[in-house]
Amino acid sequence: MAGAASALFLLDIKGRVLVWRDYRGDVSALQAERFFTKHIEKEGDPGSQDPVVFDNGVTYMFIQHNNLYLMTASRQNCNAASLLLFLHRLVDVFKHYFEELEEESLRDNFVVVYELLGLWLSSVH
Repeated sequence: MAGAASALFLLDIKGRVLVWRDYRGDVSALQAERFFTKHIEKEGDPGSQDPVVFDNGVTYMFIQHNNLYLMTASRQNCNAASLLLFLHRLVDVFKHYFEELEEESLRDNFVVVYELLGLWLSSVH
């Protein structure tokens, strides 16, 4: 699964990148912010709120939890269902560690979050 994900982003409700882990080096944080800007522009259109979006050669898969967006980005063909399931499971793991997953708990536990995201990479290679 990690072979397909280029990066994983944790964004606040305004689309600012709080934490991101780069796994391949082919997607930048600027692309995540650009995507989020486009996502916000479509917010009023319920038909355009798909959890998988392709834009400019990058596939974005995201979920929203509380005041956060969890998003993966990939330049390769990937299994979107597996990555979306991974994002939901990641929420469960963070909730296990921090009781409630929200922006403040990510900021307070940044090192743990970053290490957990690194463990994901090492466990699948």
